[in-house]
Amino acid sequence: MSAQNSKYAPCEISWFSALCDDDYEFLGLSDAKLKSSWEHCRDIVMQAESGGFDNILLPSGYALGIDTTAFAAAIAPMLRRMALLMAVRIGETWPPQLARQIATIDRLLGGRLTVNIISSDMPGETLGSAPRYARTVEAMAILKTLLNGEPLDHDGEFWKLKLDPPRIGTVSGKAPLLYFGGLSPDAREAAAKGCDVFLMWPDVKENVASIIADMKQRAANHGRTLRFGYRAHVIVRDTESEARAYADRLLSKLDVQAGAAIRAKSLDSTSAGVAAQAALRENAADDGYAEDNLWTGVGRARSGCGAAIVGDPDQVLAKLQMYRDMGIDAFILSGYPHAAEADLFARHVLPRIEHAPLPR
Repeated sequence: MSAQNSKYAPCEISWFSALCDDDYEFLGLSDAKLKSSWEHCRDIVMQAESGGFDNILLPSGYALGIDTTAFAAAIAPMLRRMALLMAVRIGETWPPQLARQIATIDRLLGGRLTVNIISSDMPGETLGSAPRYARTVEAMAILKTLLNGEPLDHDGEFWKLKLDPPRIGTVSGKAPLLYFGGLSPDAREAAAKGCDVFLMWPDVKENVASIIADMKQRAANHGRTLRFGYRAHVIVRDTESEARAYADRLLSKLDVQAGAAIRAKSLDSTSAGVAAQAALRENAADDGYAEDNLWTGVGRARSGCGAAIVGDPDQVLAKLQMYRDMGIDAFILSGYPHAAEADLFARHVLPRIEHAPLPR
C-alpha cells in the first residue's frame, strides 16, 4: 500500500534499541534473552534498518545496560542508510571531548548522526534543576560552535574554554541535530534556547497542543524556531481487538510491586515528565486508555515514556496523522519485544507514511 499524500514535508520515523535493559515479552518479567547486550541491541538496530526506519534512538543510562557512545561507534559502519540518534548524558561529559566523539561517529556513519541531549547529573552527585539545565544550555552552545567548525571562546558558569574546533569535523561540516525533552520550566527554557527538536512523551491531544504552543512561544522569545518529536510505544495488529489483547498480554505477568520498583530505580523517576506520565495513567479509564487508541499500561512497568498507540493499521496511521496535523515532525516508536514489533510496524504502517530523516 502506498504512502498517503501529505500537505507536510515527510516526517521522520525512528525506532528504539533497548540499550538500558528495557526489553520484555511480558512487562516487568526479566528475560535473560532480552537483556541489553551487544548482540541483542545490534539485532534490534539491524531489524530497524532492514524495515526501512529513518533513525533509531540509542538510549543512555549510567546504572543500566551498556555504553551508548561505544555502541554507536561499533554499529555505525554496519548501517547503509539509517541514521543513529545517540543519547548523551551531559553531566558525564566534557563538551570538547564529546564534540570530537560526535564528529568521529558521524564520519563512521557517513554523516547520519543525530544526538539526544540528556540533562543528567554526574553519577554520585546531585545538581539542582536550574543549574543543571543551565549547564546543559552551555554544553549545547559549545557543541554547536565546535561542530560547526568555528573557534570557541566560551566564558560560562560551568566551562571557560578557548579552543580551535576539532581537526575532524562532521561529514556536513555542521553540528548534527540536537534532540531534547523535558517539561519543567527550566527544561522548557533550555530547549527553547539550544535544541533543534523538542521531544515529548505521550499525552492527550489537548496537552500535546498546549505544550507545542508553549514551546513555539518560548523559542520565538529567543529568536529561534523548533521542530517537534513524539516518543511513544506502539502495538499494531490486523484488528483492534487483536492489538488490545496483545496489550493485555504484556501486563498479564506483572507484579504490582515489581512494576513500582522498576519505575523507582530510573534516574529520571522524579522528573516533571515522569510525573505527567503518572498523571496520564491515573486519569485514564478503567481499561487504561487515556483517549482513543492511547493506552497507558506500559507505564505500570517502566519510568519515562509510559503509553502506547494501540490499534489496527488504519487506527495507528490516523493517530500519527493527527499528531502530524498538530505539528509533530518526528516520531520515536518502540514496542515489546522491540525487534518483533519493529517488523510489525514496518509491514503494517511504515509503507503508508511519507517519511524521511529530518534535514539539518
